[in-house]
Amino acid sequence: MTAKPVFVLNGPTLNLLGTREPEIYGTTTLDDINAMTAARAKTHGLSVDFRQTNREGELVDWLIEARERACGVILNGGAYTHTSIALYDAIKAIKVPVIEVHLSNPYAREPFRHHSYVSHAATGVICGLRAQGYEFAVDGIAALVLGGKKGKT
Repeated sequence: MTAKPVFVLNGPTLNLLGTREPEIYGTTTLDDINAMTAARAKTHGLSVDFRQTNREGELVDWLIEARERACGVILNGGAYTHTSIALYDAIKAIKVPVIEVHLSNPYAREPFRHHSYVSHAATGVICGLRAQGYEFAVDGIAALVLGGKKGKT
């Protein structure tokens, strides 16, 4: 396993997955996504540090922490995606790959969800694939940081 994990950072109300608007987000819980993400990371010789908060400043703190402690970041900023210049600034400052993930497709939803400050700073974006998007994000981080070499960063 690599010394630095992939930070998987989840924003507001994602702790309610499985019960919150299942017609949009599905019935998979955040704990399920944590398990799926950890299992996928292990196939690449990586580990994950999986976190959730409802506080914007805490997400910013975790992104800054990733600068030294993570090989990459998977970020589902929830509603802060559409409002937070602070997340944008933190991503620009950390110099590790960041993949933005959304369970739903924000472009098929309300117009206010069509803009993402995070997308302007992220390395890549995955949306609309529900929980499987996190697994694809792990694959993307692995490709970026391992360059085809399993288990090395």
